[in-house]
Amino acid sequence: MAPTCTEIERPITPLESLRAKPARWVPLAFAAVYILWGSTFLGIRIAIETIPPLAMAAMRHSLVGLILYPILRVKTGIRPTAAHWWTAAVTGVSLLCISNGGLSWAEQRVPSGIAALLVATISLWLVILDWLRPRGTRPGPRVIVGLVLGFVGMALLVGPTKLGGARRIDLVGTGVLVVASFVWACASLYSKQRSMPASPLLVVAMQSLAGAAALWIAAVVSGEFRAVHVAAISGRSWMALIYLVVFGSGMGFTAYLYILKNSTASKVATYAFVNPVVALFLGWMLAGETITTRTAIAAAVILTAVVLVISAPRTQVAEIGDD
Repeated sequence: MAPTCTEIERPITPLESLRAKPARWVPLAFAAVYILWGSTFLGIRIAIETIPPLAMAAMRHSLVGLILYPILRVKTGIRPTAAHWWTAAVTGVSLLCISNGGLSWAEQRVPSGIAALLVATISLWLVILDWLRPRGTRPGPRVIVGLVLGFVGMALLVGPTKLGGARRIDLVGTGVLVVASFVWACASLYSKQRSMPASPLLVVAMQSLAGAAALWIAAVVSGEFRAVHVAAISGRSWMALIYLVVFGSGMGFTAYLYILKNSTASKVATYAFVNPVVALFLGWMLAGETITTRTAIAAAVILTAVVLVISAPRTQVAEIGDD
């Protein structure tokens, strides 16, 4: 049966186009995650100059959730179920409170470029967690070499004092970043397995509300809330906070959720290789962070490990969600 003129001339809406050809948007989503998330490490460093870190993260994610959620509820017509809210609460607290809040706190003690380098180990944790899960996939020799190199690189960063012409990285800050990376990997795997609303941006809004609530509680318990003095916050920190809200959370986090749903685990993990390069460069160029011999060697070792892991054949690295 031939199509009618009405059928031929009816325009395809942007939403229909996005759903029909997700591959068209995947490269742009990857570029957003690569560049925007790489720059957020420096953005966090600047924002916490005059805003306590947990309170800063709470402000950031509160703004995202409070602005986006009511708009998207009306625009999409989606009514999240109790199951959706449970998943959003678990992932929001894990990704935004524990992981992102931990990163924000750690950047008081660790340079932004080094923080990005340690966060790159998320891809290593993804492989280990997939190996340990029921019916998990045992990594092949190439991936095992990558895992070993990754942890050698981390050990180098916190190794003997003055190795390579620089002091070792703060141990407490490093420990927080390692835990934050591990939790991020766990939450990413969890979110892949659970049902969520069809709108990635609505998911971001829901997770932001849940994560922000947990961050405000953490800020109150830690005493940070009492240390927030609006008049003392610099214009530079306000601008960094706005950048984190719009580009880091609004655009970058949406892009991350999109590629989680429309790409493979090994490809998604490539952001862990690109982000540290962007962060190290920006930290050096805009914040005066030094790149010492120790940092350069550790970066080379860790990023080589990440490349080995994410470029391994499918038989060596299981995809997120494979059962």
